[in-house]
Amino acid sequence: MVACAANLAVVVDFEGAYSEKSVEQMKRETEQIFKITGLRIEWPALNAVGHQSYENLVLVRFKGKCVLEPVPMLYDERGPFAFVYNSDGDVLPFTEVECDPVAASVHRSMEGDDFARPDYLLGRALGRVLAHELVHILTRSPEHGRQGVTQARLSGRELIGAPLRLTQTEVERLRIAGIPPASERESKR
Repeated sequence: MVACAANLAVVVDFEGAYSEKSVEQMKRETEQIFKITGLRIEWPALNAVGHQSYENLVLVRFKGKCVLEPVPMLYDERGPFAFVYNSDGDVLPFTEVECDPVAASVHRSMEGDDFARPDYLLGRALGRVLAHELVHILTRSPEHGRQGVTQARLSGRELIGAPLRLTQTEVERLRIAGIPPASERESKR
């Protein structure tokens, strides 16, 4: 179980093809979303996990192809982009992201200049989906927010558009779960 603290190791495992540029943007986007909390996210390689110890570790499996195809495939967007695992009502530190429907949603939402930066936009979308799931894991709760990155459903435009951040409600939920806001940690120094 993840014990909340100021550090979190997120290990990513890709089942299919992926873009390095998208992965780097995904990491930046996830870190930016959690910046207000002061949470420091590390990204250890999957093969390093057995050789080091981590206080807080989350495993994220990316299924499907995490790339934007020139011609989008049609996927039913009614299903989830990702999900966390539960056991007896407890949220576990494992999540799966379904890349194909995320990529399809992003592609359908792109317009104009967006087509010049597909890796960046897919990475942004994956970062937002991942941040959403990390909130579930860190708060140990399946609860969704009414706005921002933790709302139950995110449109393709929300995945690639204006910044999506944690609301004060989510920051408070994370604080209760053990992650003090960045300003609180800085004042203790």
